[in-house]
Amino acid sequence: MTPDDTLIRMANQIGTFFESMPDRTEALGGIAKHIKNFWDPRMRKAFLAHVDGPHHEDIKPIVLSAIAEHRALLG
Repeated sequence: MTPDDTLIRMANQIGTFFESMPDRTEALGGIAKHIKNFWDPRMRKAFLAHVDGPHHEDIKPIVLSAIAEHRALLG
């Protein structure tokens, strides 16, 4: 398992947790805030690089939406 695989697994677990929230706006913000608050800057940088790459189909759509909407918070 590569570091990217671990970050993707973690992000998808966060996405799964927040997916159950009825308010999608709140869920997207929650995903981004969790990553910002609990991930080391190097982890965020590596994850964002993977998101920006050509192969990010392994990331849950809700996580990709959260990243797209709250990118400035994570940079």
